[in-house]
Amino acid sequence: MEKHKFQGKTKEEAISSATIALQEVEDNLIIKELETKKGGLFKSSKVEIEVIEKREVVRYIKEYIIKILKDLGFQANVEVKNKETVPTYVIYSDNDSLLIGKNGKNLKALTIIVNQHINKELGKTYKFIIDVNAYKEKHEKQLEVLARRTGREVAHSKIAAKMDSMNSYERRIVHNALSHNKRVYTESEGEEPNRYVVIKPKEDYV
Repeated sequence: MEKHKFQGKTKEEAISSATIALQEVEDNLIIKELETKKGGLFKSSKVEIEVIEKREVVRYIKEYIIKILKDLGFQANVEVKNKETVPTYVIYSDNDSLLIGKNGKNLKALTIIVNQHINKELGKTYKFIIDVNAYKEKHEKQLEVLARRTGREVAHSKIAAKMDSMNSYERRIVHNALSHNKRVYTESEGEEPNRYVVIKPKEDYV
């Protein structure tokens, strides 16, 4: 992953130099300010930035995932989707079930490892998703179906329902699935790592 350095009297001037040199718009660059030197009586101010092209980051993450999988003994291909928004790395391996693990535990661990490495390399948070053979997509749809079914039951019985403990990503799916429901609402309760969603009837409909 190639990192470029540029300087200017201001950060804007340094960024302008970067966009011209790399022939990229600013939105396609990850920019980190390295140093700012204030000018003196006869010296002008100077700002130095580090710039990485987002397409380089996308490629680097794919190669890093492949390397980890190879070191773990997996034979796998990685396909990159949604490159222009939040990149999704879909893994197709010779043992998807083992790579996913029980309730996605192994996939979650892989995501954490890659996240920590990339954030350290960039010096900032970079959003991306790692999936195995559309497991997350299928799991998300299953959670949405469960949330809506439970929501209907709560609306009918007028009794709140406590769902199993979930991580923040899964809870967000449940909240979103029922966010426009006129008869029930959702709240997260409990303490990490055992927080869960409670689906409750709205008083206007009790």
